[in-house]
Amino acid sequence: MNMNQIVGQADLMLITLDTLRYDVAQAAWQDGLLPNLSRLLPSTGWQLRHTPGNFTFAAHSAFFTGFFPTPAMPGKHFRPFALRFAGSETTGPDTCVLEGENLISGLANRGYHTICIGGVGFFNKQTPLGCVLPGMFHESHWSVELGVTDRDSTRNQVRVACDALARLPHEQRAFLFINISALHQPNCHYLPGHYEDNCATQMAALQYVDSQLPPLLDTLRARGNGWGIVCSDHGTAYGEEGYWGHRISHPVVWNVPYAEVTWEHQS
Repeated sequence: MNMNQIVGQADLMLITLDTLRYDVAQAAWQDGLLPNLSRLLPSTGWQLRHTPGNFTFAAHSAFFTGFFPTPAMPGKHFRPFALRFAGSETTGPDTCVLEGENLISGLANRGYHTICIGGVGFFNKQTPLGCVLPGMFHESHWSVELGVTDRDSTRNQVRVACDALARLPHEQRAFLFINISALHQPNCHYLPGHYEDNCATQMAALQYVDSQLPPLLDTLRARGNGWGIVCSDHGTAYGEEGYWGHRISHPVVWNVPYAEVTWEHQS
């Protein structure tokens, strides 16, 4: 898809499903547990990709400069977005090359209003570090109700996102970013009777996330046509080979689900 024909003409969205493993995401799709996301995904489900970072800050720092997860196969893979710099080998004819210090400022320079709906701690704006990523956007939102400890975090994030989009003039193009926090630990509260996180509890969390998406998708379609990326920033280990958590170089951390999605205007 030629991004030069999309940027400026359509709303853009990036949803990161924080800490979601590829195997969990694909199994949930295969089992028919994602009715809303499945309407956006291709017939093969999630694409397997390799993340450029094995924890949230590293991965999003790469994403926000145009380096999204790379297809898990050999070859030169051109990127949908890039910032102008000499020597780029993954900028192709369909790549939208932006001017700016990051993807968000580059889209702002192209007339987009940029919105950040934070989730995990790197977006909480409670410390200088927690202000770095959200500080790139025109407007950013975070509260405890959007974070990892609130069982209704995705519902709350969707509400804040819909409200932010509703405040924009219809003709104003938007770039919406949401860092979905529900997949991150702790996620055991999404599966009754479980008190430790594992693949089953993360899958239950993903089902919950899917169930909360319709209001957001309806709001986006009411504004017009759009294009977006839905992906994980990194996976996490649940005891494989003795490993737990992330910020480690294990395949369950590097392998992430990825999808490029589109939607059409519905009045």
